[in-house]
Amino acid sequence: MAKYARLRERIGTELLKVALREAPGATDGELAMVHSPVYINGVTSGGLTAVAIREIGFPWSQEMVERSRRSAGATIAAARVALGLHQGQGAHGQPEGVSANMAGGTHHASAEKGGGFCVFNDVAVAARLMQAEWARRYRHERPALKVAIIDLDVHQGNGTASIFQHDKRVFTLSMHGKHNFPFRKEASDLDVDLPDGCNDSEYLQALEHALDEMGRRFQPGLVIYLAGADPFEGDRLGRLSLSFDGLEARDRRVFDWAWQRRIPLAMAMAGGYGVHIDETVQVQMNTYRVALSYWEKWQGLTA
Repeated sequence: MAKYARLRERIGTELLKVALREAPGATDGELAMVHSPVYINGVTSGGLTAVAIREIGFPWSQEMVERSRRSAGATIAAARVALGLHQGQGAHGQPEGVSANMAGGTHHASAEKGGGFCVFNDVAVAARLMQAEWARRYRHERPALKVAIIDLDVHQGNGTASIFQHDKRVFTLSMHGKHNFPFRKEASDLDVDLPDGCNDSEYLQALEHALDEMGRRFQPGLVIYLAGADPFEGDRLGRLSLSFDGLEARDRRVFDWAWQRRIPLAMAMAGGYGVHIDETVQVQMNTYRVALSYWEKWQGLTA
């Protein structure tokens, strides 16, 4: 948990162009875009079974509920800012093109339950909510919003895959360790299984092929990117062997894919469990520096 405070401190002192905002809490109605009312009530009231709590991985508390709401709310807010659906000078703001949640990426939560330290699926809630808000705003002006979820956490996004398995308006891409958690995986629209020890060149080649394949099959209006730090070679749980440079190249490739197509991108930081926590934070700082450089490109469009 300490990585979040350290990341917040470093962004605030080193990346002065990043506008920091307090994360809002997602409402029950927003969470219900994805999660069942029974599950939402169980989480908020403390009524989950002992088995359900064990599957999530940490004990229930009011603080856990509040953090889970705000984790989802921050990804919602980031998606709104990226798309320009946030409140601005007029009825809506201008698209920022790039925005981020310093936490989030809770991709093991499915509609009916949590798992793997994930309570609510922030990415899925944000995707569904943006589609609804886009439809209300642009119903007679623009086509329905399609969302691509690019999940580069080292663990497969099984919850996200299960939520969107039959939804043709959302494309789920997951690149993950083949032999890592979860050991029973769900089918994404595009899954890329990676062997233990996968290095920079192997990973980046697989990513290039995956993005090309997604681009042939799907044309999104929003990208939500899970920029997990856990493929790093110094991660306790990752089992892959990417360097700092390899992960930065990964981030640049994803941001460039979206930028070349002028697709707004909202980012969540997802996993990171370094032997040395400062290395995890450094991976995430490198991601933020890449994100900031592409945000500046977007600002140049309206300068």
